Amino acid sequence: MTVDTPEPIQEARVWGDAQWTARVIKNEDDDGWAVAMYLAGKSEPALVGPWTMGRDKKNPKPLDTAAFHTLVKTAKEFIRRSEQQRHAQLNKSVTLTAEGRPIRMVLSIVPDEEGATATLSAHGEFGEELARVRVSPAFKLNVDSAQAWIESGYELPQ
Repeated sequence: MTVDTPEPIQEARVWGDAQWTARVIKNEDDDGWAVAMYLAGKSEPALVGPWTMGRDKKNPKPLDTAAFHTLVKTAKEFIRRSEQQRHAQLNKSVTLTAEGRPIRMVLSIVPDEEGATATLSAHGEFGEELARVRVSPAFKLNVDSAQAWIESGYELPQ
C-alpha cells in the first residue's frame, strides 16, 4: 500500500509541500499583499502576515524556496507559542512551604463547549499527590488561596 504524497507546488503566488501551503493574497487592510500559511488539512490559515511588493510596486514578489522555508519556520513558531500560551492559561501552579516542606498546588482547567471543568491538586516535594478536588474553572489560584486550602486540611475551597 502506498501513501499519496501531494506533489510540491511552486508557483509565484502559491508554494507548498506535503505539510504547508503558502498563498499570497490581497491584503484587505490596504493596497498591499499578505501571505497566508495553511497547515495541511486545515481550512483556516495558521498565520497571515504582510508580503513584499514586487519591483513594479503593484504586484507581489513571487514566492521562492528560501521565502517558503522562512514562512514555514515562522508559522511553526507561531503555533508553538500559541500552544504554550493556551497551556499557561489552563494550567497554573503555586509552590509554598508548609510544615517545613514544599507543596506545589496545581490548577488544571479542561475547556469544553458545554462547560469547562477544573481540578485543584496538591503535590509533595517528590511529586506525590496529597489531595485533589474539583473546583470552579473561575477559581483563582494564588499564594493566599493555596495557603488557605492547606490550612483547611485540603477541604473543598470556597
